Amino acid sequence: MTNSNVGSGDSGFRLKENKDSMYELTYAGALSFCRRKYSRNLNGVDVVVSGIPYDNAVTNRPGTRLGPRAIRAASTQLAELEHFPFGFEPFQNLSVIDYGDCMVDPHQPTTVFDTIETHADVILGSGAKMLTLGGDHSVSYPLLRAHAKKYGPITLVQFDAHCDTWEDDGVRFDHGTMFTRAAHEGIIDVRKSSQVGLRTFNKSDCGFEILTSPWIHRNGIHAALDIVRKRAGSSPVYLSFDIDGLDPAFAPGTGTPVIGGLASWQGLEFVRGLEALNLIGMDIVEVSPAYDHAEITAIAAANMAYDWIAVLAKKNGAKCRVTGRI
Repeated sequence: MTNSNVGSGDSGFRLKENKDSMYELTYAGALSFCRRKYSRNLNGVDVVVSGIPYDNAVTNRPGTRLGPRAIRAASTQLAELEHFPFGFEPFQNLSVIDYGDCMVDPHQPTTVFDTIETHADVILGSGAKMLTLGGDHSVSYPLLRAHAKKYGPITLVQFDAHCDTWEDDGVRFDHGTMFTRAAHEGIIDVRKSSQVGLRTFNKSDCGFEILTSPWIHRNGIHAALDIVRKRAGSSPVYLSFDIDGLDPAFAPGTGTPVIGGLASWQGLEFVRGLEALNLIGMDIVEVSPAYDHAEITAIAAANMAYDWIAVLAKKNGAKCRVTGRI
């Protein structure tokens, strides 16, 4: 008696090519993102997934240092079937690897941002795009610095419950002030940037277009997308997706939950709706597994990240096979 699955499993280590796939039990095997090959070889790679397990900059509940591991674990089922609703296997179209985690030293906090920036410099220097799994939201600052070196001032599209533009002294490491610093340094172009899902108050908007959660509830996610797309135009767009932009009913596993947020389906519609833009990078941050329930926060984060990759594959020519009314 033969078993066609003999020799399968642990594809994160055993895939020969980046675009290959291998049968896996969804509940077993090495936990790479969507079962992609673990590799540091950047030759010919389109997208690099890497984690930043850092949460020293949080202001409330900790635990996001465990976010990358949780998101990887939640992504296993996504590798089982073709993408919904596009109906293709995105990893047959794009060369995607899991680079592993950025090795930060939490006991030397003043070195962390430089370490992350250098980590991003290496990846971006290869020509690949970055999909980064956080970590707290402060990691976006060094990632944006690295992207700005390559692309110039970045259009930031921020999905979040919080503005993260509170007063910054230029020294502190804080997951609520880094976009103030980025705006003041000219890393991001606030004239083209948007914040989506906000529902906390701040006296200054720093020049962003702010689309609050109540406004989106009244006007719809597609009205928000129209504004974001028109504002961004053809500029290089970096998506920073804070999982607390979703309502705690859909993402309880986060450090600073705020009620009245968006639903997971709205988050997916938003990511897919950015297809027309010049997408250069994404991070998904603030998943804190200790406060999660049934892994729903990590599952939401994995899906947002996977959909961003699928959008890139579609832009790269992957052919959709749509069934039903979508």
